[in-house]
Amino acid sequence: MNIEKLIRPNILKLKPYASARTEFSGKASIYLDANESPYGAFNRYPDPYQQDLKKKIAEIKSISTSNIFLGNGSDEILDLAFRIFCRPGMDKALSFFPSYGMYDVSAAINDVELIQLPLNANFQIDFDVLKMYLYDPQLKLLLICSPNNPTGNTLEGLEAILSEFPGIVIIDEAYIDFSQKPSWLSTLDDYPNLITLQTLSKSYGLAALRIGMAFAGEAIINYFNRVKPPYNISLVNQEAALKSLSDYSRITSQINEVREQRALLAAELQSMGLTVYPSDANFLLVEVNNSTQVYQTLVGRGIIIRNRNSVMKNCIRITVGTPAENFELIKALKEIV
Repeated sequence: MNIEKLIRPNILKLKPYASARTEFSGKASIYLDANESPYGAFNRYPDPYQQDLKKKIAEIKSISTSNIFLGNGSDEILDLAFRIFCRPGMDKALSFFPSYGMYDVSAAINDVELIQLPLNANFQIDFDVLKMYLYDPQLKLLLICSPNNPTGNTLEGLEAILSEFPGIVIIDEAYIDFSQKPSWLSTLDDYPNLITLQTLSKSYGLAALRIGMAFAGEAIINYFNRVKPPYNISLVNQEAALKSLSDYSRITSQINEVREQRALLAAELQSMGLTVYPSDANFLLVEVNNSTQVYQTLVGRGIIIRNRNSVMKNCIRITVGTPAENFELIKALKEIV
């Protein structure tokens, strides 16, 4: 696949901004190149390409740093993808419903028509319907959340999409670490049109740092680096992420506990007669009699869940918390339900 044929013409011709830290990236005793203040603990610009953090992530993910792009959250990466591949007012993107709401917002911001196809009764892709759109020459991006938010399930049959779609496929794996199913990260060499999104916000417990990860072929990563703002991730956030990732055994232990608590929480909710949909994520989608009433009653008790009635009638989304938090939630729901 010739990736350059998928890039917007103006992006192909774009000369990226060259910051002082891209022109010189070594170590020195005196820096007089970037018009920084010579005073203060945070007076220097951060590494624009986050090399130390990428090396740590590459070690964890068993991948080359040249296949990694880091964004100010996955939302920045999504926005950049629309800018790189979709011409405003001309090209289209496609996602599924229900799914992550930022796909719609990012498309609207970039003036890109977003086609939203409903998932079937099992929250899976209807491939007969998808094939009606797959070869539209204006369709440039496919956005697939798997495990999906808010349904929690893994979407199946994506190999066929990656093989047949002539555009870019973004598989958003924000919740992949909570699943027993493999990531698409290992298939980058097989599918040059694949971008896999992951994040440090969920399983790594670093939501406050706002660091999203895109994994793709080097050709795609180069265009992300060309378009991104010069210093999109602060020095403080890079250092905090590195410190946290150095204790990776703690992170894996926390992931395992969330998986265990998810199973226990689902069993408790089912014992109350509630419909709990299968989940590969760190949350459960639960159907109740009156989701708005349940939500408001829990708010009154200081427990905040997500009312998803706007996208799935009378459904609530419950994030798996600590054992103590889950106990308090179950206690309250038993009284309410």
